[in-house]
Amino acid sequence: MTNDSKVPSRLRRAITGPLLFAFILGDVLGAGIYALMGVLSAEVGGMLWAPLLLALLLALLTAGSYAELVTKYPRAGGAAVFAERAFRSRILSFLVGFSMMAAGVVSAAGLAIAFAGEYLQTFFALPVIPVAMVFLAIVAALNARGIRESMGANLVMTAIEVSGLVIVIVVVGVFVAGGGGDVTRVTQAPEATPVGFAVLGGAIIAYYSFVGFETSANVIEEVKSPSKTYPRALFGALITAGVVYVLVGLASSAALPPEQLEGSSGPLLAVVEATGVGIPSWLFSLIALIAVANGALLTMIMASRLAYGMAEQGLLPGALARVLPKRKTPWVAILATTLVAILLTLVGDLATLAETVVLLLLFVFISANVSVLVLRRDRVEHEHFRVWTFVPVLGIASCILLLTQQRPQVWLFGAILLAVGVVLYLLAQWGRGREKGVTAQHPLRQADDRTGR
Repeated sequence: MTNDSKVPSRLRRAITGPLLFAFILGDVLGAGIYALMGVLSAEVGGMLWAPLLLALLLALLTAGSYAELVTKYPRAGGAAVFAERAFRSRILSFLVGFSMMAAGVVSAAGLAIAFAGEYLQTFFALPVIPVAMVFLAIVAALNARGIRESMGANLVMTAIEVSGLVIVIVVVGVFVAGGGGDVTRVTQAPEATPVGFAVLGGAIIAYYSFVGFETSANVIEEVKSPSKTYPRALFGALITAGVVYVLVGLASSAALPPEQLEGSSGPLLAVVEATGVGIPSWLFSLIALIAVANGALLTMIMASRLAYGMAEQGLLPGALARVLPKRKTPWVAILATTLVAILLTLVGDLATLAETVVLLLLFVFISANVSVLVLRRDRVEHEHFRVWTFVPVLGIASCILLLTQQRPQVWLFGAILLAVGVVLYLLAQWGRGREKGVTAQHPLRQADDRTGR
């Protein structure tokens, strides 16, 4: 078996284990946790820790499949690459990649609007949409400058982001040790709903806070020794995020009763204020801004690398695979995904679209879990991680369970988006058919021809 670091790539392998860990952790933690406790309180009362723990276990199932597939096929493109190899269907591979890219670009647009909204208004009164557009342009510039520079910025922002959650845990710990709060609330279940159903309903909400780990699959060509580095960073980051979430959930329940958390638009700020510790409100606004900025940077890194990988497969126009000679970053893919995100900021209200993206991500996860089982018969020349067979099976079941909870209008919107994806695919193939019959080649062989593999 050969070393996976020798798998050819036109991108620079500059991401070390610690940088990858910070990348995944920063993407998973995100800005959602700063508002999550209030929403969860409406579902589970004081048992905030329970749905967070269940959501972690559900996320680890699909993460196990990603660990095997990403280390087995260490190429940018993520789930689209896996679907192509497993099902040998260009249209299915495109739709899987399209779903991921839609999730990334729409999420980035939403994060840009959030960045320019109430958090920034704490400091400056500026128009939301123009600021969101400028913000995305700055993110694109950092993305294009280089993956190592982007990872360095992520490392700093993740540390600040985590520090805000650590502040919550520590100040509540001191508060409780001094006789404040009520630790018995952590077992207080909602009165109107059986505990099991309440925890499951809460886990569906909490699961969204763990989504983000899949973006790391799209930077795998830039990771050093991916077979060893990726599984450690992936599972380490998810478990770390889960522990932080559970501790924040316990702290929130101990500090405030469920009805007060539920009625707060800034629940973690309310928790800190309940302890009587003199931490200024602007500090949490600043931390939230940094968390949002970090999430946008990581999401756009994913979207651009996914567009690059799909172009390498022949599923998108070949121009998207162009790389800056010195920086080794996919500049055309970065430009294209940023322009789409900027256009999406004009929509303003992305709530229903964001829910639809989550729906599409669940289909991506089902595809990844099925791909693990189908590709077990495929052998590669380098060492890679192998997950227990029951893990992807349970991963499929967990995704189906979560799909059953989606609203009908979200299903309709998802169908419309997929229809748009099919049209784009057909247009791309028609265009490629006019370019010297390139579409006659197998997409994987086409990518190999361009990269010299």
